[in-house]
Amino acid sequence: MENSVYDIIIIGAGPIGLCCAIEAQKKGLSALILEKGVLVNSIYNFPTNMTFFSTSKLLEIGDVPFISHNDKPTRAEALEYYRRVVDTWDLNVITFCEAMSLDRLANDNYIIETPKGVLKTKHVVVSTGFYDTARLMNVAGESLPKVKHFYDDAHPYVGKKVLVVGAANSACDIALELYHKNAEVTMVIRGREINTRVKYWIKPNIENRIKEGSIKAYFGTNIKEIKTTSVVLETPKGEVILKNDFVLAMTGYQPDYSLFRKLGIPISADAQKIPLHNEITLETSLPNVFVAGVIKSGMKTSAYFIENSRDDALKIIDAILTPNP
Repeated sequence: MENSVYDIIIIGAGPIGLCCAIEAQKKGLSALILEKGVLVNSIYNFPTNMTFFSTSKLLEIGDVPFISHNDKPTRAEALEYYRRVVDTWDLNVITFCEAMSLDRLANDNYIIETPKGVLKTKHVVVSTGFYDTARLMNVAGESLPKVKHFYDDAHPYVGKKVLVVGAANSACDIALELYHKNAEVTMVIRGREINTRVKYWIKPNIENRIKEGSIKAYFGTNIKEIKTTSVVLETPKGEVILKNDFVLAMTGYQPDYSLFRKLGIPISADAQKIPLHNEITLETSLPNVFVAGVIKSGMKTSAYFIENSRDDALKIIDAILTPNP
C-alpha cells in the first residue's frame, strides 16, 4: 500500500465517495478510499429502525439497482445495498483508517499520513459528509455517559425519564417513538414552536401529544447544566430542575472541520463555513484537491443529499482528465 502512487485517494466511504471511485475506475484511474469508520459510516449511525425519505431509485449509484421491500428503503436495506455496490465494482476501500495529514509535494502530488502507513496520490477527493460530527451544546455535563448525540433504538430507554433536545425531524421522530415505548419523554426546544420543516405527517402528531400533555415540552428553553440524575433548564419562567436518566441531544450535525484544518483546506470566514472551492470543477484552492457531496455547503447541511450530489463524481473526474487551459 505504501509504495503505490494512486491516481486518486478519496477520503470518506459514503455514497458520494463510492461514486467518485466508480467514475475513476470507469476512466481507468486507480482509486483508493479511506474511511475513518465503517463503510457508509453516516448511514450506519442512523437510528436502527429508520426509513429514508428518498426512494431507493434516488439512492442508486454506479448503475447498481437498489431493490427495497417498499418504495422508501430502510437503513438495513441501504447498508446491504452499498455493500453490494462495493462488491460489484470491486472498490478498494480501507475502513478504520483515518486521514491524519496532507502534505503537498513539489509536483502538486500529495502524501497522506494514516495510522496504517503513508500514502502517495496525484489527486485527493474529500467526501466526508457531516453526520458523524454532532453540533455540541457546550454545556456542563455534556460529556456524561447519559448524554447521547446519536440515537440507536428505543429499547435502552423504556421506562426511563428521557430529555429530547431539539424540534426538528429527528427530535420529533425520537420523542414519538419513545413515548409509544413507554418512556417518560420531555422535550427542550429553543424556539417557540416545533420546526416548520418537520415532515407533514409527523408535525401534527407531535403537536397533539404535547398539547394533551403526553409529551412535556419546554419552549424558549435552554439546558443550563446536565447532572448525573437531573438536568437544569433555563425557561422563560426561570430555572427548572428535572429528574432525568438520559439526554438525547438531537441538535444537528456539521462537517468535520478539524479534518479540514489537518488537511489544510481553507474555509470561508462567514457563518456558513464553506470549504473554498470552484463550483464547476469542485477543486479547492489546493491544486488537485477536490470536495464532493454535502460538505460543499458547509453548515447548510440540508442543501445536498445523495440524489443531488451523485454528479459530483462526474465533475471531478472530468476536471482531472481535462487539462487546464
